[in-house]
Amino acid sequence: MASKTNLSVVIDMGTSKLVALAGRATTEGKMEILGTAQVPSKGIKRGMIFNLADAIESITAVLEQLDAQLEDEINVVDVAYAGKRMRTIDYKASRFTGEGGVVSNLDIDELYNEAKSLQIKNDYRILKVIPTSFIIDDEIEELKPVGATGKKIEARYKLVIMPDQEYQILTRVLESVGVELGEVFHSSLALAEAALSKPEKEMGGVVLDIGAGTTNLAIYYENALVHTAVIPFAGAVITNDLKVGCSTFLEKAELLKVRYGQALGDQIKTEDTVTIAKNNGWEPKEITIRSLAYIIQARLEEIVDCVVKEIERSGVADRLGTGIVLSGGTSNLGHIITLVKFHTGLDARRAHPVILPANRREEAKNPAFLTALGALKLSISQNVGEERILPEPKTPRNGRGLMTNVKGALQSAINFFGDDNEDLEFN
Repeated sequence: MASKTNLSVVIDMGTSKLVALAGRATTEGKMEILGTAQVPSKGIKRGMIFNLADAIESITAVLEQLDAQLEDEINVVDVAYAGKRMRTIDYKASRFTGEGGVVSNLDIDELYNEAKSLQIKNDYRILKVIPTSFIIDDEIEELKPVGATGKKIEARYKLVIMPDQEYQILTRVLESVGVELGEVFHSSLALAEAALSKPEKEMGGVVLDIGAGTTNLAIYYENALVHTAVIPFAGAVITNDLKVGCSTFLEKAELLKVRYGQALGDQIKTEDTVTIAKNNGWEPKEITIRSLAYIIQARLEEIVDCVVKEIERSGVADRLGTGIVLSGGTSNLGHIITLVKFHTGLDARRAHPVILPANRREEAKNPAFLTALGALKLSISQNVGEERILPEPKTPRNGRGLMTNVKGALQSAINFFGDDNEDLEFN
């Protein structure tokens, strides 16, 4: 039997952690958070699923945490996704207006449908069609063109696309956990919903998320999306550099980065050292905090140089009056704001939520929740006024609980792709 719900559930699927939020719109139209959950991420590398068993385990864990806080059953999950092959492309569509020369809703719908039905090469799938502007008679630019007079209207769109194979893997993994995949949001656009205000988008701003596996950015100007990019390396590469440079284990390198990491070596004025303990009879090793900072700085400068190239590619590099808003775990490094300002020539600040729910406001201010918070806003906005009609879950459930037989679900997912698993690895 089908069921109805206006519950929104989202997962921010990161390389180092999964964050899940549940919420709905209140009768006053405000966002209400009903549950939050966070677990370490497994089976995800550079934003993409590469190990089905581990991904199923971590997704099950985060949804079970969330499920325990809810009255309604979780059936559909929207995902904020940051795979390295996710991107946006430009598309233009045009048509002549009807009798009377006035742009109608029908004109806009037809243009949208043309963009939505575009056949993308290389087995990509269109996730979202985002209008950026409308041109009337090749001259007048309108953001809300219905009612405007003119013989011809041209629509300009950003199409959010991802490889269909990745989409199918994501769908199958969630089905294996006992839920259905709803919307897939570009994680940078979800972050922008939470961390970049409308005036900042109007002036020209960049959201920059330096996570563990990928560095993601979205650029806005005049309140329209201009450019997105996914750079396939981030904090995990810095950790690996420390592992090699300090001749230590990966876990200890991560602790060094988190506890003592700085983004600019020249800003360290002391000769303080940190002792790296060794096991199995090896002598402990000392390294200065300044030396750690220089290792980190070298890789950060490479990442930021890639960001600068993407900003230049956007065509609005000289019009970004707001500057850069930094998010992600790597953005917590000391002096990183100074480094970003110096290398980009733009102002910069750390991200904080520009939207807050009607409840649990202090919890929503957690920087780790920013992308999920933006995704929840997008999900709720799509659900307002239209309840989702949900089929019965395909995976057997234990009461309200989620999947109880991970091995069986994993085998189902693997069978979808064949026995050799050759399509499970993307990098």
